[in-house]
Order: sequence, then structure tokens, then C-alpha cells
Amino acid sequence: MGNWAVNEGLSIFVILVWLGLNAFLFVWYYRVYDLPDKYFYTRKLLGPALALARAPAACLNFNCMLILLPVCRNLLSFLRGSSACCSTRIRRQLDRNLTFHKMVAWMIALHTAIHTIAHLFNVEWLVNAKSKLHSDNYSIALSVFEDNPSSGQTYINFVEKSYKNPEGALYVAFTYLAGLTGVIITLCLILIITSSTKTIRRSYFEVFWFTHHLFVIFFIGLAIHGAGRIVRGQTNESLAEHNVTICHKNISSWGTTKECPIPQFAGNPPMTWKWIVAPMFLYLCERLVRFWRSQQKVVITKVVTHPFKTIELQMKKKGFKMEVGQYIFVKCPKLSNLEWHPFTLTSAPEEDFFSIHIRIVGDWTEGLFNACGCDKTEFQEAWKLPKIAVDGPFGTASEDVFSYEVVMLVGAGIGVTPFASILKSVWYKYCSDSTKLKLKKIYFYWLCRDTQAFEWFADLLQLLETQMQEKNNADFLSYNIYLTGWDETQATHFTVHHDEEKDVITGLKQKTLYGRPNWENEFKTIASQHPNTRIGVFLCGPEALADTLNKQSIANSDAGPRGVHFIFNKENF
Repeated sequence: MGNWAVNEGLSIFVILVWLGLNAFLFVWYYRVYDLPDKYFYTRKLLGPALALARAPAACLNFNCMLILLPVCRNLLSFLRGSSACCSTRIRRQLDRNLTFHKMVAWMIALHTAIHTIAHLFNVEWLVNAKSKLHSDNYSIALSVFEDNPSSGQTYINFVEKSYKNPEGALYVAFTYLAGLTGVIITLCLILIITSSTKTIRRSYFEVFWFTHHLFVIFFIGLAIHGAGRIVRGQTNESLAEHNVTICHKNISSWGTTKECPIPQFAGNPPMTWKWIVAPMFLYLCERLVRFWRSQQKVVITKVVTHPFKTIELQMKKKGFKMEVGQYIFVKCPKLSNLEWHPFTLTSAPEEDFFSIHIRIVGDWTEGLFNACGCDKTEFQEAWKLPKIAVDGPFGTASEDVFSYEVVMLVGAGIGVTPFASILKSVWYKYCSDSTKLKLKKIYFYWLCRDTQAFEWFADLLQLLETQMQEKNNADFLSYNIYLTGWDETQATHFTVHHDEEKDVITGLKQKTLYGRPNWENEFKTIASQHPNTRIGVFLCGPEALADTLNKQSIANSDAGPRGVHFIFNKENF
């Protein structure tokens, strides 16, 4: 329970506060439209659908205020780097920004569905009342007593004319500002959410990227959605003169007696823009910063082709400063002027360049591979290399590696990239002055399906292995490399060369293991070797592995404040 609170406590608290605020806003605004006399006649006309439409609208305003903040990456990086206002525990919550972004998006979808369905009933009832179709006499009377909507404020039913058929509701929905903008922003939301599924993101990233930018239309439509003021209530001045309790029973007497003058109605002023103007301004600043960064010159100094369909780009940019495990967004104008793709930095802060490793898995990466001349056998001149724009770097959970004395680093496939940066930086720090390192022990795990994938990373591990031996600290780095896929021919080859001094795959003294780790045993072994220690667990890999490591981190931690505690961290882009 103790470590559950350390790993998940603050996240659960934030989620509960967010859910609580949603519940509070829903109930509060439901009562605002369901109880006061201000909306008495509107409720008579619309029934319970009025409150059911307005309550989720308030929640939509709140969540639309939040949805952009988790993707203001420069703001989050600033908060991460500000130790005065952002402790390690809070920084771990910032690393879950995309998870929260998705949760807010689903909440927006839920309230949009409720809001839309309720308003569909509202529009139908208003059209029917105006057209004297399938409506009670009271609703008809409320809809016809007023002046023409264009000439006065006394009307309650915004529908201006009657319709002879039920399709009138559809016509109203597409000809009034509220209905038209509502249809547009709902379609935008549907496209944004459906294109954000894991399958679309991985297989058709361009579809995901372009449809996601429909949020611009979504927010414009949202800001003007309420400008028509179609939800109308009795004015405060009218309430003082027209007593609803007395007058509501006899509409025909309105305006003929002093006690019951004709009630005056007014539409609610648009409020949504007040909720979203601040986050929209922050996001605009975010885009301006990104645009400014994208205009700064980036020079590709070296292109290295690695096995496993992987290329390495080494680059330089004036004023570029990074920390271990950070990532950047890369744009290649030759391929697309709009698309930005995230890549983890594999260089160390101590190096005079920054680098990324890119696995060729899609159209954009294939295009970059060809643009860099990697598909050709002859030497590529530097001036022929494509122009690259870089935005970042941005902070991640891996920045906190040096805050622990003991860490577990777990990478799956190309997910090893952030740990390349970390291990390089460890090597540089060891070369300069190992006594300044708080970090005393690294357990490194790499899981991969293909033997070729190990080749580009093995050189770094060999360098570290040699360095630690020379400094008589071979136990500093304990690494375990797991091959999760092989065929019979490979298995025979591995068996024949198993007794050799160095591993046949990696060339390292540590032999490659086959299959998948028994994580329960690994955690128990590490816990027994490091009692009374906070151990950082860092993963860059799939969600299934993240769930496993998170559960093991909680299960193998002591309940009290003392003892061993595994603190789980996961990379998110």
C-alpha cells in the first residue's frame, strides 16, 4: 500500500479532483437550469432536456480549457526544469501528460454526446410547438404569444416560423448558428478521436496528424457556438414584475393585468470563450516558439546506417542544450512542410553534437532514409543532405535517472534509445569524476526480437564494460540482453559457440539470454540486494510491459516509509 501511494497516489488524487470538479459542475449547472424561476417557462417548453443539455455544456467548457495544456510541451519542459516549483514526484505526473490528455478527450466525447442528444430533443420540441405539431396547448401558447424574434426580446422559442413536416427540426439544426457550429465541431471531434486509435497512429501517422489539427476548427466553432443565444430565460427585471407562481396558470391574461405583464426573455451571453481563451493563448505561444525554433539552422554532420533498418543522424544547432533521455521533434521540409515526428536523443549532453536513431517503419521514415542517400552505395556529399528542422529538446521521465542511487533501465526494441543517452552520459561522468555520481548501480535490460538490432548498441556497452573494469568497478553496470525471437538455425549456432569467452551475438562478456525475463524474480533479487533504497524503474516500451513492471514495482516494495521502494517511470511522447 505504501509504494502504491508513491507510484500512483498523486495521479489518483489528481484524477479524483478532476472527476470531482466534473461532477460538481454537472450537478451545479443542472440545478441552475432545473430549479430557479428564471427558466420556469423554458422548462415548461422543453422539459428535463434543458438541464440535461446545459449541465454537460459546463463540463465541456471546463474540459476544453484543460485539453490543450498537456500538449504544451515547452510549458511542461519549463515546469520540469524548475526545481523550485516542481519536485520529483510532481515531475512524474507531468510525464503522464498524454494519458491525461486522452482522458480529458474521452470526457469531452461523453459530455458532447449528452449535450447533443438533449439538444436534439430540444430542437424537435421547439419546432413542434411552433408548428403546432404533437405539442400540448401550453407549449403552443408559449411559442406563439411573443413578438417576432427579430423585433423584440419577448420571445422564448427561437424558431421563427412553423413547418408542415417533421423535417423542420433538421432544417433548423443546419440553418441556425448554434446548430451549424454544433454539427461542425461534433464531426471534428469524431474524426479526431477515431483517427487517434493505436492502429491509425502506427500505420497511418499522417492521417492521425492531419485530422488532429482539426482542433483549430473545433475551438473556433466552440467559441462562437453560443453567440446565437438560443437558450433563453426570463430577465431579472421581468421576474420582479411578472410573478411566475401566480401568472403561469393563465397565459391568456398576460399583458391584460398589472400583476401579470408580458414576461421578457433574453438569451444567455456566450461563456465558452472565457474558459478557453487562456489555454488557446498559451498554445499559440507554444506554436510561435516551435515556429521560431524550426527556423534555426540545423546541420547534419554525419549519417550512419545501422542494422535492423536503423539510421543515425548526428546534428549540430547553435545554442542547443539537452539533458539525458530527452526527445526532439523533427521535420524534413523535403518530405512535408507540416509533419513533425518525435525521436529520443541518443547522444549525451557532454558530446558536441546531438543524435537520434530512426528505425525505418513507415512512409516518412522511408522517405528520410532515401533523402539522406542511405539507399545508395556511393558516398553522399554533405551538401546533398536534406534540410532538417528541429524543435526541442523536451523533458521526459529519464531525466530523473541521476536522482537515484540504484536504477533499473528496461528497453524494448528501438525503445533502448533513451538509455543510450543515459549510458553515454554515465561513461563521460565516470571518465571525469566518478565520485560526483549519486548513481551507484545500474541494472539494464534490453528485449529485442532480432539479433541484428543488438549490433548498433553493442559498441556502447563494450565501451562501458571496458571502462568499468579498468576502474575496478565492474559491478556498477549489470546488463541483461534478451533475444525474444530466433529460428532453429540460429539456435544451433548459438549452442555451438555458447562456451566462447564473448557472446556470439553482441561480442560482450555477458551472454545473451533467450526468451523473456522472469520479472518477479528480477525484482525480488534486486530488492534483496538493496534494502532501504529507493530504486528508479525506467521503461521505454509497450503498454503491456509497462503494466507488468508497474505491478511488480508495487508488489515488491515495502509498505512502510523505510525499506525498499521501486518507483516506476515510463517514457511518453
